[in-house]
Amino acid sequence: MKRPAREFYAIGEVCELFGIKPHVLRYWETQFPALSPPKNRAGNRVYRQRDLDLIALIQHLVRDERYTLEGARARIDELRQEGAAAATAGQALEQSFLRSVRGELEEILELLGPG
Repeated sequence: MKRPAREFYAIGEVCELFGIKPHVLRYWETQFPALSPPKNRAGNRVYRQRDLDLIALIQHLVRDERYTLEGARARIDELRQEGAAAATAGQALEQSFLRSVRGELEEILELLGPG
């Protein structure tokens, strides 16, 4: 999968990409020290590609693997020590992207109606 070439993403764009609410994302920032997006001059969070990778990994661990936030934090630390965090995060990001595309396609099918 080719990743988007943009350097920064707004919180709304990130939430739409991952299908999560902004308050959930802001809470994750308090629970995962590595998820600390800088703010622009206007004070808005700006997420980078490495932030997207980490968000995808957190979402995968919490939603798909059913980890608690504490367990997800510990698993991410394990993956980093093993050197597998980047690869696992990339796979999680691809899964998230596919889930998003599938949802959009299902919405289109629903709009087209039966027949």
